[in-house]
Amino acid sequence: MSPGSPILVLDSGLGGLTVAKAIREVLPHDDILYFGDTARLPYGSKTAATVTTFIRQIISYLRPHDPKHVVIACNTATALALPAIRSEFPDLSISGVIEPGAKAAVAAAGAKEVPTIGIIATEATVRSKAYERAIHRRRHHARLLLRPTPLIVPIIEEGRGTDDPLVKLALRQYLEPLIERKIDVLVLGCTHYPILKNLIQKIVGAKVKVIDSGQQCAEDVARRLRSAGLLRGDSVGGGSIRCFVTDDSPRFKVLASRFIGHEIDSPKWVSPDELYRVALPPQPDLRKAI
Repeated sequence: MSPGSPILVLDSGLGGLTVAKAIREVLPHDDILYFGDTARLPYGSKTAATVTTFIRQIISYLRPHDPKHVVIACNTATALALPAIRSEFPDLSISGVIEPGAKAAVAAAGAKEVPTIGIIATEATVRSKAYERAIHRRRHHARLLLRPTPLIVPIIEEGRGTDDPLVKLALRQYLEPLIERKIDVLVLGCTHYPILKNLIQKIVGAKVKVIDSGQQCAEDVARRLRSAGLLRGDSVGGGSIRCFVTDDSPRFKVLASRFIGHEIDSPKWVSPDELYRVALPPQPDLRKAI
């Protein structure tokens, strides 16, 4: 790998594009390869073994691009698969979104003796207790309120915006119990959620600090690349973003432009069968054994 090598950003669907956008803002000269596993989403209702298999397949498929860093831009996949994936690809630099988000949440809590930190996320992320562990490593005396919000990802993937009554109704139903318990900080524990950040902030009120883990993740990636001497210089101009999907719905390009903030090229379709074949271990040549 070299400073000119791309950054890989992986997610179950569109949500990780909020991380890709944040990386583009922090590292505007770097190329990004984005993979949205749109045929197999949502990850939030799947087991750790299944999600780990999916991430393994995606990294194996994109590995020939010689990435200088891999971002698992999905809270569920970070919670369920990150340690196993790091073990399987020890020569790759791989990070997730939970640790940067937890670090920012603790910082936002300030000097309050026992802050109340709310976390909204998928069911799998909540069950994993990954945010609880990450926050309590940094702040032992914190009251954590975790709430699974399974409807939000499908609603966003449908293309519904902040002016949609269904979006407002779902968010209020999920957020009002946290507001009643007087949270000081709210962590958006899914990379889809920042697309609704302004509405979420309006609902919880100005006194609650809302943490977008995607932005924290981008700053973490920049720090890692700077430490490794892999930052790309500004002499090459602006970086590019290339997308891959496992289900090339015409809706992806339209919604991706909303997530990333500008038009993107049509994504390349990669079938799940192709991912499965790439990740298979080498098979012995049976003809030689005869």
